[in-house]
Amino acid sequence: MYTSGISMFDFQTMPTDKDTLYSVALDQVTDFRFDDQVARVFPDMIKRSVPGYSHIIAMIGVLANQYAQPDSQLYDLGSSLGAASLAMRHRVQTPGVRIVAVDNSQAMLDRARDFLESEDLPVPVECLCADITELDLERASFVVLNFTLQFIAPQHRSQTLSRIYSGMLPGAALILSEKLCFDDPQQDALLSKHHHDFKRANGYSDLEISQKRQAIEHVMLPETAQTHIDRLHAVGFKHVSQWFQSFNFASFIAIK
Repeated sequence: MYTSGISMFDFQTMPTDKDTLYSVALDQVTDFRFDDQVARVFPDMIKRSVPGYSHIIAMIGVLANQYAQPDSQLYDLGSSLGAASLAMRHRVQTPGVRIVAVDNSQAMLDRARDFLESEDLPVPVECLCADITELDLERASFVVLNFTLQFIAPQHRSQTLSRIYSGMLPGAALILSEKLCFDDPQQDALLSKHHHDFKRANGYSDLEISQKRQAIEHVMLPETAQTHIDRLHAVGFKHVSQWFQSFNFASFIAIK
């Protein structure tokens, strides 16, 4: 995928409808769901909503190539349309590896399968509809949780990470990307404002920003960077580093 520089493949080039899901005032804003409506507009939604997303995806491919071990499995947990899986598939050259893309939304997986099967590449990919909180990983050398943990209830996050850790090989790496909140109310408000400005610059109206915020506030529960770091250490990861941040979006790497 990223054989020369950063972007031979770009998630933003995936076929997509424009995200207009919240462009008209709704009588009732229901909780956000990864259904077929969202799947149809997801690449546009991500591009216009998450600063630095394309860079994170590109670096997932680079890092996967560094940490993939022979005859092991690479997991994309909460894979949505398979952007991280595609990045790994284009980059990894380790013999005997296999990618497992896991999501609990069949609508997302159906579209992901189309993207993943559109290119003839040597690394096999399996699309699996499953709950990652109950999934047993096998011989994992690289695991991606790209803006996924934030949708799992906080009381289940440590157990989920422990389950993932137990299925990872020694020296394996986990990439954890999350939206953050901050202990300092002023910092939290400032970075939230910058994020909303980013969305406005990408064409979202104040109505769209407000309604999307209402839809997601009960299903996506962000935590502080230190909370993530402390939890990863508590699970057993030896080395944890925050390698990326753009406004209130960040990514961490944890080594077993």
